[in-house]
Amino acid sequence: MKLIGSTTSPYVRRIRILLDEERYEFLNLDIYGEDRDELRRNNPTLKIPVLEDEGQEIYDSRIIARYISAKQGRDPLTWDQQNQLTMIDGANDSAVTMLLSERSGIDTSQDLMFYNLQRERIMTTLRTLAAMVEDGQFETWNYPAICLYCMVDWLDFRDLVDFTGVESLLAFRDSRKDYPWVAETDPRNS
Repeated sequence: MKLIGSTTSPYVRRIRILLDEERYEFLNLDIYGEDRDELRRNNPTLKIPVLEDEGQEIYDSRIIARYISAKQGRDPLTWDQQNQLTMIDGANDSAVTMLLSERSGIDTSQDLMFYNLQRERIMTTLRTLAAMVEDGQFETWNYPAICLYCMVDWLDFRDLVDFTGVESLLAFRDSRKDYPWVAETDPRNS
């Protein structure tokens, strides 16, 4: 099994944590620099992560997680858990858009509809997820909890949001820092 990605991607990190004790090769790429051609060779969508296993290539973290979970004999996610992932992925995707825009020299603080919508999506979703955390919906360390952890930690790592009003997300993150593979996959160590 081979996982292609980068150590700073929250989408790759969630798969690395899910893989837990599985044996796999990790190919860490600089996807916006010198390794762009390698990414082109491995994924036509030009996104990470990519999983290669027994001749099968899988291009999306959500599908990779489903594949790994099936191999590990885990129960499939419930509809509520799928909805949690949709929220997490929506906020995470918007945050990635904001980061890439800023790195491209675009002032995302402007009063422009596109960036206003991204900020609104992120904060509305974070408030909903914070309420779910407070309600105990992420107590079990499963794939949705791993994804929430990786997103919150990445948002904090990249300093992309103000966590005022959603501090329970930081408390959730902080209470799980010692979980298996969390410290080993911390993007601050890359």
